[in-house]
Amino acid sequence: MLTRLRESHFLAKLRHFGSKLKPSSIKTLALLFAVGFSLSLTVSACNPTQQTNTTTAPTSTATSVASSKSQESNVIRIGYQKYGTLSILKSRGTLEKRLASQSTSVQWLQFPAGPQLLEALNAGTIDFGHTGEAPPIFAQAAGAPLVYVANEPPNPKGEAILVPKDSSIQDVAGLKGKKVVFNKGSNVQYLVVEALKAAGLKYSDIQPIYLPPADARAVFEQGSAEAWAIWDPFFTVAKRATEARVLKDGEGLVANREFYLAAKPFNEQYPDRIKAILEELQKVDEWAAAQPTEVAKLLSPELGIDVPTLEEISRRRPYGVQPITDEVVTYQQKVADTFLDLKLLPKSVKISEVAQLTKQ
Repeated sequence: MLTRLRESHFLAKLRHFGSKLKPSSIKTLALLFAVGFSLSLTVSACNPTQQTNTTTAPTSTATSVASSKSQESNVIRIGYQKYGTLSILKSRGTLEKRLASQSTSVQWLQFPAGPQLLEALNAGTIDFGHTGEAPPIFAQAAGAPLVYVANEPPNPKGEAILVPKDSSIQDVAGLKGKKVVFNKGSNVQYLVVEALKAAGLKYSDIQPIYLPPADARAVFEQGSAEAWAIWDPFFTVAKRATEARVLKDGEGLVANREFYLAAKPFNEQYPDRIKAILEELQKVDEWAAAQPTEVAKLLSPELGIDVPTLEEISRRRPYGVQPITDEVVTYQQKVADTFLDLKLLPKSVKISEVAQLTKQ
């Protein structure tokens, strides 16, 4: 059933854009689907790519049982995305070394983006993970048992709205009436909202197209969307490969923080494990900040991204695990309220209810 739903969803997208694409473009998207669909059997919210200690992800109907079993076991299930400090921590293997003396192992599960990662947390498939600002807001509204436990420093230049190098669009105001493609419920959706607001436009002034990064890039490169809002490493990779022009990055508009989140039952039962993860993340951050070239060399084989591109990303990215503060909660609440006002969030949420504030 899940397979048929994925297939019909993509074909609907293809039919939607088909009238505007060249025949060769349609063939390209169809080929992308054929490859992407086969990969989706291992990379998805409920059955992500499992890097070590492979097990079958539990279904939502078995969430409580699976969660209970995880809490009783000596396995920490960590969800991570293609790039970030968790990716570096995984590649360095230092967390496993620290936990070995406690007979505790780590299971790494990769996700294409934050929304899918938090769907897995909600389903009890992972215990700990990281996303940008927007995904945990939507997950909280959906009832996911999450807790904000820490964050990385703001990284506004780590995401941007791109246009083709020869585009006639010179500023955000030029997006009025245009198609803008991005991942729904992600950080870049908030970037789009704030960029439009600063340019005197409304969200309804554009035609949003909701697609994950790989599909979004295909649509953008084929000319079926005039702009693409995307985050690193996809942002820098696409910019260098296509010579796309940065219309507007997040500087002066958004914080673009990376948050570390834990499943509430796991956080309550294993504060020592949360502490160990955060301490190892901080050590890796300190190493990465001083070694951008080494970071690039370390991640390049796994990510399939060339060293110069990864080095550019690493040099630009701020590092450091920071505690959740009142200021961070206030900012997150502003993001949540913005999505609610736009009727993009189904109901109001209180960030303070799921934030683990640092005791002063």
